[in-house]
Amino acid sequence: MALYPEAKKAVAQAAGEPEVWKVDIESARAAARLQARSEAREHVAEVRDLEAAGVPVRLFVPEHSRPGVVVHLHGGGFVFNDVEVHDAAARKLANRTRLRVLSVDYRRPPEHPFPAAPDDVDAVLGWLAEDAELGGMATHVHGDSAGGNLALVAALRNPDRFAGLVLIYPFLDPEQGFDSYRTAADGFDPAEAAWYWQQYAANEADLRDPDLAPLLSDRLHTLPPTLVVTAEHDPLRDEGEHLAALLAEAGVPVLGTRILGNVHGFWRHGEVFPAAENVLAQTAAFLAAHPRVEH
Repeated sequence: MALYPEAKKAVAQAAGEPEVWKVDIESARAAARLQARSEAREHVAEVRDLEAAGVPVRLFVPEHSRPGVVVHLHGGGFVFNDVEVHDAAARKLANRTRLRVLSVDYRRPPEHPFPAAPDDVDAVLGWLAEDAELGGMATHVHGDSAGGNLALVAALRNPDRFAGLVLIYPFLDPEQGFDSYRTAADGFDPAEAAWYWQQYAANEADLRDPDLAPLLSDRLHTLPPTLVVTAEHDPLRDEGEHLAALLAEAGVPVLGTRILGNVHGFWRHGEVFPAAENVLAQTAAFLAAHPRVEH
């Protein structure tokens, strides 16, 4: 279980950062947006900021697009990041898949705890179904980390809606009950993960709600074909792979991929982690193989 060189460097950098519960949330959000504006952004044919049933969204249309929409839900522990921070990643997702990408600026805790975020996603999906341009297209849903949680919950709340589901190191288990929290937590402190759950849940009962902790759902069998990507050196690794096993047992077409030598967060930083581009290619191939909802 060796860290690849780029992952070693990222872990060393993370060791010098303050604990997340010691940072000013608004300042950290602003710093992330500022950093994102300095990132190289690939050209796409069109970018539009829209309001979808009151929820801000950003639509990316690639050149020579194929019919279809990917609803992208950003990671950041539910607390951090937004469509601006994920702009560069969403452009890559659009260009590699050749599908329109709709990035959702859902409400975040602690100002807006659960279930604000999944409710916002549902509102966007309702708007999307009625939109004159996009409503007739097959829809996929994609999320990384906390966004993976929201993508999974969206698919569970809306059975038969999506042609494909892509989860990049999804954040699923508020109880942190899997071995990888003790054996693979390189660069992502389990205490940080616990803090995110504390911000997201409005009360203790929420931590047992399947719309927050989707591994508890009794509706996993309703999911569309699903790609689950995990990182070898990530405390979230085992919960993602457990989900893949549950889906296989439930008869859901599922593909699970563990990215060796890598750490949590690699997907959004292709300039640092070569594996990010490989995962984008796999995502594009997976969605191309599932172009429509099967009934």
